[in-house]
Amino acid sequence: MIEDVAADCETVDAEVGDRGEHVATITLRRPDARNALNGQLRKELTEVVEAVPQSDVRAVVLTGAEEAGAFAAGADVTELRERDALEQREASKRPRVYEHVADCPMPVIARINGHALGGGCELIQACDVRIAHEDAKVGQPEIGLGIMPGGGGTQRLPRLVGEGQAMRLILSGDLVDAAEAEEIGLVDEVYGDDGFDEAVDELAASMAANSPVALEFAKESVKAASQLGLEDGLDYEAELFAQLFATADKDEGIDAFLDDREPEWRGE
Repeated sequence: MIEDVAADCETVDAEVGDRGEHVATITLRRPDARNALNGQLRKELTEVVEAVPQSDVRAVVLTGAEEAGAFAAGADVTELRERDALEQREASKRPRVYEHVADCPMPVIARINGHALGGGCELIQACDVRIAHEDAKVGQPEIGLGIMPGGGGTQRLPRLVGEGQAMRLILSGDLVDAAEAEEIGLVDEVYGDDGFDEAVDELAASMAANSPVALEFAKESVKAASQLGLEDGLDYEAELFAQLFATADKDEGIDAFLDDREPEWRGE
């Protein structure tokens, strides 16, 4: 279970049900470093995310501990300073934590409760939906350190905001506030104190009310759209759609609709 795995972690917490039934909240908790993504945090977050398929979880909310004052302030610069090219090449072997988040079979919502910079910005890009507090700032400031984004930022960011905006953010290292991030498509919704958690909880609950099999297949199909040509993508969608007709959840969903009742998903 995801909570059991998190119980052995020092930098990551997980709780199921606090935001709704079948919803897991995964919290980055390294407050002394503003949740900077050091090796331990990346390893523990990977372990917790890998436990999602073994848990009764249909939606994940990924956020930063409030006391950290950030979602994630980036990579641990001290670790980067000590590496040579061979060591970094080894550290960059996939799958990394970003791929584990992106490939989580259930939808992942980034609850951006503070700054998401560098690796933290790449982490929210690996999520499926991004909801930000109005005080948050996001960006890829690596260029100012004489390096560049290395956790997927040069690849995922253009897919979200377009090449021009990605070039602007990556080559300048400038940070943008939540309102501008929403305007360019880096985050999907922005709220102040009053509506922030309500929006996150409502979206997570809306997702988690659905069949876990259908959620997994639908997420996989949408993600394929950025990797396949249109014709191949349509074929892939049709195949996943057909596979769902072999599931018990498909029959239950349609029967529940015809009977005017709530479905009881089996995840089969």
